[in-house]
Amino acid sequence: MQESVQAEVMMSFLVSEELSFRIPVELRYEACDPYAVRLTFHLPGDAPVTWVFSRELLVDGINGPCGEGDVHIAPHGAQLTDAVIRLQVGADQALFRAGIAPLIAFLDRTDKIVPLGQEATLADFDSHLDDELGRILAEEQSAG
Repeated sequence: MQESVQAEVMMSFLVSEELSFRIPVELRYEACDPYAVRLTFHLPGDAPVTWVFSRELLVDGINGPCGEGDVHIAPHGAQLTDAVIRLQVGADQALFRAGIAPLIAFLDRTDKIVPLGQEATLADFDSHLDDELGRILAEEQSAG
């Protein structure tokens, strides 16, 4: 079984109304963290920056404005072919625009690993596995 999905999407970093530039953004999803997606931004001259937020937020943001706190996502444009992602830390914020089609393609691939709505099943399995491994190790240590 595939454990992760990765894609590179070109996004526009919106510096101002008049200035934007395209940057590569890595999207990553891992079955071991089934609720989260990771976006790693490769800004020129800076170390890569990774943001982690819920996969559900990305799904919902493609369909309509959503997000509370540091991450907001909303469809954008007359034909709603783009999404705007706003990342905020305190008073500072960064705006990115991406095509919705590559985001949907990425989400479709994540759904093949862990279907939406089935995350809890996988998360519960991992917690039970950790509990069982801890019990086995404790038994081995007490026997030895």
